[in-house]
Amino acid sequence: MKQIEQLKEWIKGSNYVVFFGGAGVSTESGIPDFRSVDGLYHQKYDYPPETILSHTFYKNKPEEFFQFYKDKLIGFEAKPNQAHVKLAEWEKEGKLKAVITQNIDGLHQAAGSRKVLELHGSTLRNYCEGCGKFFDVGYIRQAQGVPVCDKCGGPVKPDVVLYEEGLDQHVLSESVQFIKNADVLIIGGTSLVVYPAAGLIDYYQGNKLVLVNKTPTARDGMADLIVQGSIGEIFGQL
Repeated sequence: MKQIEQLKEWIKGSNYVVFFGGAGVSTESGIPDFRSVDGLYHQKYDYPPETILSHTFYKNKPEEFFQFYKDKLIGFEAKPNQAHVKLAEWEKEGKLKAVITQNIDGLHQAAGSRKVLELHGSTLRNYCEGCGKFFDVGYIRQAQGVPVCDKCGGPVKPDVVLYEEGLDQHVLSESVQFIKNADVLIIGGTSLVVYPAAGLIDYYQGNKLVLVNKTPTARDGMADLIVQGSIGEIFGQL
């Protein structure tokens, strides 16, 4: 496949690759995405996922929030796939400078990536809204109903960005800097419709913008190279 050969050449000649990924990177590890046909938005619950995953719902109906959250958003059994592994390899080789991700599953770190900018937070981090004590994901998993702090009794909130909440401005500005400095920017597994994250690619100033996705995206016209297909399989060939 000539697109894969082209991408190989670009990676080989680069020392400042940045990867920006979305839900499609994790679906091959068994974590459902939101917008595909069998994604979370098309499954049946008492409320639509966008409602359940809002700050208002978290505050008003915490029992139902956590039931959905534990059932659907924490990939307890998920393991990194070939895309996660290859990105970690490139970082070790000094080629990849950062992974910027919309995912909240921690799979990039599990594969060995060190510089991971999590735009939407992580299910692996949880904190007490009362005293700030940190809790790992196992604490959430074992909690009956709504998790509360074992120190002060306050509510324990996952460190994920819910609807109605803003992104972490430090993470956002750091992501912008990496994208500005990239000579190769690879965007994978995202439909590029969720803002402000999707707008980050506008900061890229190079001429090697690569889109890797199963289906066309809203930004295909901007790409210098499009590789269509399963991201795990494609990265397994690089």
